[in-house]
Amino acid sequence: MKYALAAASLLLATQAVAADKMTLLLDWFVNPDHGPVIVADELGYFAEQNLEVEIVAPADPSAPPKLVAAGQADLAISYQPQLHLQIHEGLPLRRVGTLVATPLNCLLTLEEGPIQSIADLKGKKIGFSVAGVEEAVLKAVLGNHGVALEDVEMVNVNFSLSPALMSGQVDAVIGAFRNFELNQMDIEGVAGRCYYIEEEGVPAYDELIYVANPERMDADKITRFLLATEKATQYIVNNPEKSWEIFSATAKELQDELNARAWVDTLPRFALRPMGLDSGRYARFEQWLADSGLVDSVNPVEMIAIEVMP
Repeated sequence: MKYALAAASLLLATQAVAADKMTLLLDWFVNPDHGPVIVADELGYFAEQNLEVEIVAPADPSAPPKLVAAGQADLAISYQPQLHLQIHEGLPLRRVGTLVATPLNCLLTLEEGPIQSIADLKGKKIGFSVAGVEEAVLKAVLGNHGVALEDVEMVNVNFSLSPALMSGQVDAVIGAFRNFELNQMDIEGVAGRCYYIEEEGVPAYDELIYVANPERMDADKITRFLLATEKATQYIVNNPEKSWEIFSATAKELQDELNARAWVDTLPRFALRPMGLDSGRYARFEQWLADSGLVDSVNPVEMIAIEVMP
């Protein structure tokens, strides 16, 4: 009998310490934008929160929000502008946390090229990779300098943004990430000039966010996940070089000059309070989308973003 009791006690103890499992879908392959997630995993911060987080890079970057909406994952990393549009399309999603708290998108030109101001783009070609939001962004930026969207030729270059610019296929590109494309061009010996869209008429927004299905989500697990990533962000800010070593050691393909530079440029943009919600920021962007004609109604903030509480 005592052996049976001992076995039962051991089983109960094992069950008590078993970590809660979560699945996080990334927006793309692992890169410095995901620093807090990878560092939290490597330093055991998820384990401290009794979590076992499966981090999955998608084969199709557009799929993660849809999979979360369908209940096939707990969280996905996505983009605030896309979230607004996806909710209008009927996807049951909410922003529950922030990863990168500033825009990364920029209008990129050659520093030594013929485009020396945004006004010079009249009659020129502009490359893009994602239709919809990028067109609204470009309309605002160009309009700030007296150029209409109809005054430029839009060219879909897929995800070959900086190569299209450097090869002369286009005169500028929209949708380039300032922490990557600028560094990529510089490494190849071509200087770029980045026009920051939040300084050119586009409301500030959260570039990378965590989204969940509000009807299926486990708020407690998400809270613990965000506490772990907040701790990791603090570690990164306090220990930028050591945290880079930890992050880059997770994959050989991360150990190059581009990722090292991107790490430095991304670090100050990580959300220091990933659970914190700026409701006004989401309300302003939703209204801007309506004013730009991309949505035909204005959703209240609670239909777009929520703040989970510890």
